[in-house]
Amino acid sequence: MNRSLLLPLTFFAILASALVSLAADKPNFILIFTDDQGYNDLGCFGSTKIKTPNIDKLAAEGRKFTSFYVASPVCTPSRAALLTACYPKRVGMEKHVIFPAHKHGLHTDEVTIADTLKAAGYATACVGKWHLGHRKPFLPTSQGFDSYYGIPYSNDMNHPDNKGKPRDSRDKSWLNQDEYVNLWKTPLMQDEEIIELPVNQRTITRRCTDRAIDFVSANAKQDKPFFLYLPHSMPHIPLFVPEDVYDPDPQNAYFNVIEHIDTETGRLVDHVRKLGLSDNTYIIFTTDNGPWLQFKNHGGSALPLRAGKGTTFEGGQRVPTVMWAPGRIPAGSETAEIAGTIDLHPTIAKIAGVEFKPRGKVDGLDITDFIHGKGPSPRTEFVYYTSRGQLSALRQGAWKLRIEKKQVELFNLVEDISESKNLAADHPERVEKLKARMDALDAEITAGVRPRGEWSEAGE
Repeated sequence: MNRSLLLPLTFFAILASALVSLAADKPNFILIFTDDQGYNDLGCFGSTKIKTPNIDKLAAEGRKFTSFYVASPVCTPSRAALLTACYPKRVGMEKHVIFPAHKHGLHTDEVTIADTLKAAGYATACVGKWHLGHRKPFLPTSQGFDSYYGIPYSNDMNHPDNKGKPRDSRDKSWLNQDEYVNLWKTPLMQDEEIIELPVNQRTITRRCTDRAIDFVSANAKQDKPFFLYLPHSMPHIPLFVPEDVYDPDPQNAYFNVIEHIDTETGRLVDHVRKLGLSDNTYIIFTTDNGPWLQFKNHGGSALPLRAGKGTTFEGGQRVPTVMWAPGRIPAGSETAEIAGTIDLHPTIAKIAGVEFKPRGKVDGLDITDFIHGKGPSPRTEFVYYTSRGQLSALRQGAWKLRIEKKQVELFNLVEDISESKNLAADHPERVEKLKARMDALDAEITAGVRPRGEWSEAGE
């Protein structure tokens, strides 16, 4: 070989090797986010009725968080907070959920976890329920994700205007799965196009897992770091499972769905292990809000917490959370210190060694040392907003002040996790102090509100 060519070829070989090594040093992230799953709906969080051996194993090999919060008791604002590290009000996404006829979404100027990691060379994919705007400008492919496969809003919503939904979506639906799965006109999207209408919801959890496994495999083969956001559409009603795992007893409907999610989670984790990625992958399992209690055997349990989805009691916003990263997160550990999904974005950026550059001020904190068991949580307080974005409560340490419809409630969550004893009359000074702090935090957030995205057909 011409010696004059040898030097540049050697240089590029060294450079390529360095880039591969750099990619290998960057950890992968898998964020599994279920829909309407209760605090008590995992074996490792106390369920005696639901068998979740795979998620329980993640907890045994990782860290369990028993005071982990979402920033809203309903879907859309909770997801906005997760991805942006902001209370939903700060990004204009606090007022309930997006329906098919709506034309707004998360503003694309907001910086998501996917935006942050993609800018650092990560492959990014969203596989599952989105619910942050189904118009083209607001889909995952406009929010930092290289690809998208999933349901654009809740699985009980019909394309294009939410009309024509079946009246009975519970026991009758469960007993007649093949019939009812075709009565819902819920779309399945690939990137920016509808590819299946209606989506076969009986197989959607498994198909999303298949896509997730394919994404992990493709990037492992290329030695490329990846971020997989896997927001399952279940166990939000209507409930469906594949024929081969179906339990026909409607009383077991919810249990059946959670156990199917657990099995599919196990498939994905086993694939990560098989590919030799365990030592360099973080897996986070949590949910978007508490259980939809009104649907009884089609909803979950938040026990010992009070109430569920749609409320600012603990059952609405304290969610079961497990984090796993062998050799990084201490195995078999558990913590009751406060943290939440709004803290994940800055934390993931820190762990990845990526600069965190949000659009503006955020509410999330870097909890890297905390999740690694190397220090306390920097979060000592948390603000609760209702599903309509109204200020409702503040937790500070053990104490929680909740004010709704002129009713003032004060709870000591360490001594009374079920919020059964109102101590407001016994601690008037504490009530006054917490209310002043809650109002001050809300005033700051309100003063810094950024607009949500608005879509118009003419401007598309």
